[in-house]
Amino acid sequence: MSDSSLSIVPATSPCIKVCVIDLSGECRGCRRTLAEIGGWSYMSLDARRAVNQRIGFRGHDEQR
Repeated sequence: MSDSSLSIVPATSPCIKVCVIDLSGECRGCRRTLAEIGGWSYMSLDARRAVNQRIGFRGHDEQR
């Protein structure tokens, strides 16, 4: 994926407040790893977008 196509992926946190880490080390709620969760606030926007791309996050439903 090119850098320009990453710009369409949101850089917002995919957290849905269901924080349970499974045996593979992934959160059951957002599917990020412990390292990704722990480092989120220090990541660049592009790094956050790359994580969201990996987990397939396209944004929260803002219509609520």
